[in-house]
Order: sequence, then C-alpha cells, then structure tokens
Amino acid sequence: MAIAAVAVIAAPAPAVAAPKEKKEVDCTQVKCLALTFDDGPSKYAGKLLDILKKHDAKATFFLQGQYVKSRPSFVKRMVKEGHGIGNHSYSHPDFTKADAGKIRSEIKKTNDAIKKAAGVEPKLLRPPYGLSDLQVSDIAAEFGMPIVLWTGGSRDWESRDVEKIKKQTMSVVKGDAIILMHDWVKQTVDAMPAIIKTLQRNGYHLVTVDDIIKHQDLKPGDAFPLPEGWEN
Repeated sequence: MAIAAVAVIAAPAPAVAAPKEKKEVDCTQVKCLALTFDDGPSKYAGKLLDILKKHDAKATFFLQGQYVKSRPSFVKRMVKEGHGIGNHSYSHPDFTKADAGKIRSEIKKTNDAIKKAAGVEPKLLRPPYGLSDLQVSDIAAEFGMPIVLWTGGSRDWESRDVEKIKKQTMSVVKGDAIILMHDWVKQTVDAMPAIIKTLQRNGYHLVTVDDIIKHQDLKPGDAFPLPEGWEN
C-alpha cells in the first residue's frame, strides 16, 4: 500500500512535564487488558483519571478534537500520567459516508489539537462508530496510523446503568481484550473502581493499547482486531 506524505507545519510544542515512565509489562507472559474510552475528554475525565491513578491502572483515550480544544488540561494530564492517546476524529462524522478531504481534515485537526494541548501526536486512529472501509484505511496509512477497534464493549452508552455496565464489561473480559467504554457516561466513571478492583483481583494488568498490539506488527492503515470480512 503506498503511503503518501502528509505535510505538517511545525509549531512550538507547549511546555509540558515529562510523561510518567511506564512500567514495562510483557503481555506474552501475564494477563493484560486495555480499557479504552472514546469521545472525550468529557467533563468527567478528571474524576476518571483520579480513579485510574489511585489503582495504578493505565487506559487509552481515543479523543475528539473538539473536546481536546475545550479541555486541553485533561489531555496534558493523560499524557503526563502515562495513558495512551488516540485520534477519534474532530467532530465524530461517519468516515464511510465522508469524502477523502473531510476525513483528512478530521484526522489532522485532531492531531494538531492534541499536539497543541500535550506536546505529542497520536499514533493510533479509531474511526467514529468503529466504521471503516478501504478509503479510510488508505487515509490512515497516509498519516502513518494503524486503526484500532475493540474486542468487546461495555454498551455503556445504551444502558447508562452502573450495574449493567459492570456486568456487560465483565462478560467480554479475556486476555489481551480491548474494551470500548465512554468517559462521557457518568455511570461508567462511577463503575470504574469496582471494575478495576475485580480485574486486578483476577490477575489482569490494565495496560495501554500499545502494550496489547506491540507484537501484532501492524502497518499504517492496518486494522486490529480485524472487522469481519477484512484482510490486512
């Protein structure tokens, strides 16, 4: 697959504290699981970060550029505390119904917003609604980004119920799982202490998506896990 160069105008990076050094976790030797949070950072992101910090758990945040722009301090804190950061578009359109120019703009504006907020550029793309096609894959490749989806979801956006979120999340738990959640759902944040304690009690290391995909040899534009009917 040809990878086109993407021109980026260099801008002075903001002064940020060095990211917290991550503990190395070998997911081939221990049970790992990645909690991922889409659509943020929401107004509940600070509380969620407090919970993750208290329990020494890492997560990955797939951020919308429009909320990065309005809540940059949360993004800066995510990076500082060693969490993963991914691109989830600027305004959450369905990429499979958008033209190439719109998709490129959504990705670039979000990359730029994250760079301005926290001094780093995301290396992973999660398209809105998890919907992708060959055009999206080609454009992700232009930006040098693999597409990361999920192995199971909490369905928190649907239930908005703490007990149902806990039950559904635990039903999709397995080794190297990538679990979809949303930090704008207050009940998800409320459920997190119990979910994290249960996972850790069962021997899971809560890591970033990078730790899960480290040995997958993903190329830019590749999707993981593969949607049904896809081939990388």
